Amino acid sequence: MLKLDNKPLSYDRAFSHAGIQYPANWLRLSSVEEKTAIGISEVPGPTPFDQRFYWGVDNPKQLNDQPAVDEDGNDLGYTQTGLKTQWKETQSQICDSLLTPSDWRVTRAAELGQAVASAWLTYRGAVRSACNTRQTEINAAADVPALIELLFGQPTITRQQTDSEGNGVVDSDGNPVMETVANPAIATAWPTPI
Repeated sequence: MLKLDNKPLSYDRAFSHAGIQYPANWLRLSSVEEKTAIGISEVPGPTPFDQRFYWGVDNPKQLNDQPAVDEDGNDLGYTQTGLKTQWKETQSQICDSLLTPSDWRVTRAAELGQAVASAWLTYRGAVRSACNTRQTEINAAADVPALIELLFGQPTITRQQTDSEGNGVVDSDGNPVMETVANPAIATAWPTPI
């Protein structure tokens, strides 16, 4: 982030300083030396954070449902929804969106007394099962970083190989031997649509 007189500057916006008007493209076209000469400094921008899970940097939202209380600790008579409940509801919505396209098959079968193809019944059962498993996994998340990893972690991780006793394996030069494995901390995958 660029600052001049302790005020942030935006690229592609005109600005003025010491009675001189600078055009919108000046920051893009000027050299570091030219920027420094008029007092522009580059400072780190604000630390980013995931607003779905945090109120601010290192300020996570509540994980579990909690009774709402006022500043004196008196119960307000309702529950503040935690991240686990919100993300379990999201899983239900995803489940519904995966089942809805095949609902007509079940309705037609019920109305006409026909059977639903076993592939569709298997798929629909797998979707419901995956939803239940994912909700259980969400309930088991110990903290906000674990919940984020569960929902948005990479499918594979690279780690040091271990021997049968759990000790790290090293090569002849003493370097750790690495392996890529399935990430055990991510949620159960949704079934592939048919």
